[in-house]
Amino acid sequence: MLIRKLTDEISVADQITATDIDAIQSAGFRSIVCNRPDQEGEPHVTSDAVASLAAGAGLTFAYLPVDGGHITDADVDAHGQLLAELPKPILTYCRSGARCAKLWALSESGKTDPSQLVETVDQAGLSVMDIAHRL
Repeated sequence: MLIRKLTDEISVADQITATDIDAIQSAGFRSIVCNRPDQEGEPHVTSDAVASLAAGAGLTFAYLPVDGGHITDADVDAHGQLLAELPKPILTYCRSGARCAKLWALSESGKTDPSQLVETVDQAGLSVMDIAHRL
């Protein structure tokens, strides 16, 4: 698991495993959001399994599966609502972290200068250039 900090309250990660929950809790996260559909790609720990492990560790969990190649305005709105309501800090994850970074940047659109959003994600080692026109 590679955690990439976007803000003091929001970080993104690649696919987590069952053994990562303790490290997530130890890092101070209070919530986890899964943006990767359970049926996507190679076998990976399901959202139900992560939800159960998160609950056992006292973490809040939310499942918002998003098609990374087709992020809709409804996806962005739902993600933004979760980020506003869940206990912080929040760790969001998907296959690589890129989809989560894009969702975050799009949910911040209109609140933060687009160039700052691009720079923040770049500094985290990811890119939102393919969706920059939407920022």
